[in-house]
Amino acid sequence: MAMFEGSFLGDNEKLSDDAARMECGICWEVYDPVLGDPVWQIAPGTPFSQLPEHWTCPNCDAPKHKFMVENA
Repeated sequence: MAMFEGSFLGDNEKLSDDAARMECGICWEVYDPVLGDPVWQIAPGTPFSQLPEHWTCPNCDAPKHKFMVENA
């Protein structure tokens, strides 16, 4: 299975930057820790690595491991 270069594959240890914006590999929705996630009631300032395990993309319901570090 091919993986995107920025994919963290669900391993929070690979996320070195708590401020990293993460992008859904399915629908390209961006999780920005500065903003949090109002759909899931995730407070602003919450890093991606601290999201609950059951959290999914608020746009397409993709699981966390489908997200990759956004290349700005």
